[in-house]
Amino acid sequence: MRAWKQTWKIGFISGLIALAMPALVMAAQSSSNNYQVEEVFFGSGGELNSCSAGFCTKQSAGELVTGTSTSSNFTAQGGFNTNREPYIEFTVSATDVDLGTLSTTTTRTANATFSVKAYLAQGYVVTNASGPPQNGSYTMQAIGVPTGSAVGTEQFGINLVSNTSPVAFGANPTQSPDSTFGFGQVSADYSSPNLYKYAQGDVVAQSYESSSFTNYTISYLFNVSNVTPGGSYLMQHNLVATATF
Repeated sequence: MRAWKQTWKIGFISGLIALAMPALVMAAQSSSNNYQVEEVFFGSGGELNSCSAGFCTKQSAGELVTGTSTSSNFTAQGGFNTNREPYIEFTVSATDVDLGTLSTTTTRTANATFSVKAYLAQGYVVTNASGPPQNGSYTMQAIGVPTGSAVGTEQFGINLVSNTSPVAFGANPTQSPDSTFGFGQVSADYSSPNLYKYAQGDVVAQSYESSSFTNYTISYLFNVSNVTPGGSYLMQHNLVATATF
């Protein structure tokens, strides 16, 4: 029996993702052909910008309501301390995974985590932007449809949920601070426990509205067969988060 030394480096696009927004998105919150209102509030005690010669503050005394109100056409952010600039934020907490030595009798698994937040948007999508692991010119066989682990069969796949097979690993998405603020979800092909898939260009997660942070865990699954070429395999896993409007 041969053993394979697989060294995997799992990399992600991380940090704040700057997107080019059309001018209309950056327009005043309320406007007509002749007038515009930058920010509005109802109540007493609050002040959007309280400035002196050297400093400015936002005040929230007397604030009656916070949160998001939506209809089929519009979204309003309630609260004095709201910003008018739309943005998407993408963060990663771990980027390097070394699997050690793989064999035909053992399945190897690994995890990596990321979080996405989108403000003043209609949501976002997170897409696989890179191919499966490679050993020189050889590309490991990716699982084309959601499939369970098969020891001794060459397989590479992921999902973004908690699994119990082949071992207990991974985690379901969590919303921060809670489900009334975060609305991200896993795409259908990557949301079934113990079933794995990988395809470049696939959307793996998304939100259909503005969302606070959703924290995702990627579960990686690796199997090799008797004919899988030995050597060092590398995967630079690029994920791209794009806001939708």
